[in-house]
Amino acid sequence: MMLSFKTLIGLALAGLASGAAPALAQSQPRAVVELFTSQGCSSCPPANANLITLSQRPDVLTLSYAVTYWDRLGWKDTFGKPEFTDRQVVYEPALDQFGPYTPQMVVNGATTAVGNQIAQVDALLNNAMPLAGPALSLNGSDLTLGAGTAPAQGADVWQVSYDPNVVEVPVGRGENSGRTLPHTHVVHELVHLADWTGEPLALTLRLPPSGLRTAILLQAPNGGPILSAITN
Repeated sequence: MMLSFKTLIGLALAGLASGAAPALAQSQPRAVVELFTSQGCSSCPPANANLITLSQRPDVLTLSYAVTYWDRLGWKDTFGKPEFTDRQVVYEPALDQFGPYTPQMVVNGATTAVGNQIAQVDALLNNAMPLAGPALSLNGSDLTLGAGTAPAQGADVWQVSYDPNVVEVPVGRGENSGRTLPHTHVVHELVHLADWTGEPLALTLRLPPSGLRTAILLQAPNGGPILSAITN
């Protein structure tokens, strides 16, 4: 049955009025780049700019975590949370680092470079093997993980809630006092959902606040490599 143009417009308006919205398409990236940064770090703005550039690549998922250990310099990072600092600290022994620093970029949980050195990060991405863990499916609040071979200690399932937009943050004190710093893919929440043992797994997520997207990272424990990732 053919519908008139007027009828189609009416149906579209009815959908908007009811609050209906199309589901976000899911994407399984080839690589994940995690930036550890701070608004109180004078070396970090170039790394933030590099992450904005990397975020435009469709095969790369970029995530920006604001750490808290530079808050003592006079400016409390507006996005900083202790759990983001903890995530970086856990990475360092596995990456053969002496301790956490900013700006640091970690690729697929397996290699690292100084975040303001884009050539180093590009080299890591060019040499990175595509994520080869089990298939993930994300449909609204429903997450499914396929079967596969898990690490001996299992793997962690992480839910990351992040803002995909570029946000401008004016800094009032500290090393970047008086500057307005652009950020993108800022992580607002990091939650450990479950352990994966190699068996198929189905989980129901708590949806993030409006405007934030969800990323799922399946990762070997203790700062190990990322096995699979998906985002909406």
